Amino acid sequence: MTPLAIDSSSLIGYLNGRTGSDIAAVEQALAAGRVVLPPLVVSEVLSLPAVTDEVAAFVCGLVQLPVLDGYWERTGRLRARVLADGRRARMADALIAQICIDHGIALITADADFRHFARHGLTLVD
Repeated sequence: MTPLAIDSSSLIGYLNGRTGSDIAAVEQALAAGRVVLPPLVVSEVLSLPAVTDEVAAFVCGLVQLPVLDGYWERTGRLRARVLADGRRARMADALIAQICIDHGIALITADADFRHFARHGLTLVD
């Protein structure tokens, strides 16, 4: 089975009991053992002031995508292309998008800003 990456918005929503199509996708991916996390998502979740030890252990127990050679350069070029399109491209989003692109893995997210990266190779889960 092909792994699926989860963005911070969807992972935090799942952990907080939110509902929605992205949360349903997270639940299905977790049940199937298909979840991988971009390293930035791990950092974002663990940096939440109220994160519990249980949540930290859960997040740290998930597979993290490795950073490949040239990642930082590719991320910069990806972000530049999105910005050149006149679109919003936060650095954190570019980092998450590029690692998913590098590994050919689709991203589960509730953040509509990621659609700007889809024009440049990012696959989003519907």
